[in-house]
Amino acid sequence: MDNRTARAQFGAWVGIVGNIALAAAKLFIGLMAKSQALVADAVHSASDVVGSVAVLIGLKAAERPPDEDHPYGHGKAESIAAIIVSVLLAIVGFEIGSSSVKSLFSPLAAPAFIAVWAAVGSMIIKEWMFRYKYKLGKELNSPSLIANAWEHRSDVFSSFAALIGIGGAILGGRYGIPWLLYLDPLAGIFVSALVLKMAYGLLMESIHNTLDHVLHEDQSVELRQAIASVEGVMRIDSLRAREHGHYQIVDVKIGVDPQITVEEGHRIGKRVKHWVLDRFPQVRDVFIHVNPCDPKPAEAENRPRE
Repeated sequence: MDNRTARAQFGAWVGIVGNIALAAAKLFIGLMAKSQALVADAVHSASDVVGSVAVLIGLKAAERPPDEDHPYGHGKAESIAAIIVSVLLAIVGFEIGSSSVKSLFSPLAAPAFIAVWAAVGSMIIKEWMFRYKYKLGKELNSPSLIANAWEHRSDVFSSFAALIGIGGAILGGRYGIPWLLYLDPLAGIFVSALVLKMAYGLLMESIHNTLDHVLHEDQSVELRQAIASVEGVMRIDSLRAREHGHYQIVDVKIGVDPQITVEEGHRIGKRVKHWVLDRFPQVRDVFIHVNPCDPKPAEAENRPRE
């Protein structure tokens, strides 16, 4: 197991263990304190456990080497894991909203004050987990870890909303203001909307990354410059850098002197490949097609034949 995989899997385990502990604590205190908002928050944290497990499985699958059926590797397993996390998040958001709406039509009572401390503690722990996972996901270029990090951030907002609802309901019970008691389930509904919005954003981004997304021209400037600097490369006819999870696969067509031998053209292609792999750690493989360089525009070969 390489260093990247070990760090990523450790990050996933941090999420699994942390969320199990938080979900159990919030569920116990929520039921004891009779807080619908805190119970909804606990369910949200429990869903993060499933999300972290999906990320862990995706990370392990993504590191499998290329095979006959998957010559480009298994990097998209991470993007698929991110999609699973997004769908789970949406399901939980719907369930939180449904239970909170139902509680509006049930007898309401002010929750116990211990629910306030549970919400505050959850916010602190979850914000730390978000910052840790997001930083790690960016360092490792892992879409599944980043998606999982945003799950933690949604829990911060969820706990904050729960805190407002719990606090308002407690004040309503203490000072005899009945309508404030509704703040607790209303906070659960707000959390639901927040979770659903975040799930939609993560899902769209994950699907985009899964559908053979290629780097735009402004994102591949350094790559083009590096290839053009290799001795023997006269022109870059086309370049596509496809994202496969945390790594990239580069397809490039280069133009070389038409008077050189096939063997010399092959050597130039190998130089380009090794140069790119050495300079760009995010590139997993490079596929090179060598063309004879002629005075026609590079785009000519891509035009439809008449």
